[in-house]
Amino acid sequence: MGELIHLVVVKFKEEVVVEDIIKGLEKLVSEVDLVKSFVWGTDIESMEMLRQGFTHALMMTFGSKDDFNAFQAHPNHLEFSATFSTAIEKIVLLDFPAVVVKPPTA
Repeated sequence: MGELIHLVVVKFKEEVVVEDIIKGLEKLVSEVDLVKSFVWGTDIESMEMLRQGFTHALMMTFGSKDDFNAFQAHPNHLEFSATFSTAIEKIVLLDFPAVVVKPPTA
């Protein structure tokens, strides 16, 4: 197995300052070398019936499942998870091996 993708689709609670959560995520991934890449975005196009209330997508890439497992147990991740968990209204998590059909261009 090659790279592993950790995909999170989330709806934050209304009172949450989302920018603070995103800054926390950016700090976390910059401090933990196990994360190969991190991208995130806010939905701007989907119809509400398709979105089902979810507003943000977050995606981390790891070099292997072992790297992902080590990240899950990392003290910085455990500390941030407590903050993140209290900020979410609903969430979907998918962890899957990457199947690259068309690699990103430089």
